[in-house]
Amino acid sequence: MSYLETTPDAHPSYRAEKQQRIGSFGSDEEFRALSSAFRSMALERKYMNNFSWLGRPLIQLPMDAMAMQEIIWAVKPDLIIETGVAHGGSLMLSASLLEMLGEGEVVGIDIEVRDHNRQAIESHPLAHRISLIEGSSVDPDVVAQVRALARGKKKVLVCLDSNHTHEHVLAELKAYADLVSVDSYCVVFDTFVEDMPADYVWTDRPWGKGNNPKTAIWEWIKDHPEFVIDRSVEDRILVTSAPDGFLRRTRL
Repeated sequence: MSYLETTPDAHPSYRAEKQQRIGSFGSDEEFRALSSAFRSMALERKYMNNFSWLGRPLIQLPMDAMAMQEIIWAVKPDLIIETGVAHGGSLMLSASLLEMLGEGEVVGIDIEVRDHNRQAIESHPLAHRISLIEGSSVDPDVVAQVRALARGKKKVLVCLDSNHTHEHVLAELKAYADLVSVDSYCVVFDTFVEDMPADYVWTDRPWGKGNNPKTAIWEWIKDHPEFVIDRSVEDRILVTSAPDGFLRRTRL
């Protein structure tokens, strides 16, 4: 059972009915095919660029934002580590939930935090929950800074959403996944690159089929039985950029 399902959110009968419905989505080939087709069209049309969270652009599918809300509320992390900052919308999503929980901080790492984005993030009402680190997420100095911030934290959640090549994501998993607490998650975004139609061409991007976050997960998880791919999250939301990307830590 997913850790999310152990967190009561309604009457037991409602939860049981919800679990049964979500479970049925895992084998609903027609519904899943429709979801996959929508995701492909959404990428081509930059649909995920339409949204914001508390004033900052959030380049995510709305269902992924919903999933992150549920995960953060269930885990109640005191530290969220995010690689990939862009405009800062994901940082605001995380920070707003931590603010509601009353504790915790989010650290955003990006090889370049543009001045206008940094200014907007650092002047935001939630800035007191956010730290920014500029540099490659796999640079040893950056990794050391993040690991220092994680020292002493009880609940750590990790989100990987920067360079989407196999080697980079594999290096990020090796650098940060062990910081994830038991019953928390390492969420790896844009694994859907592997699932795009065979004739889809990635222009001006170094990733594609056979070289993407999902292939990195498949390689990495073989040697990390303390993590499982929590497909109940994917089954719950169906339209996601992170199929096979919700990695739940079940033990040390």
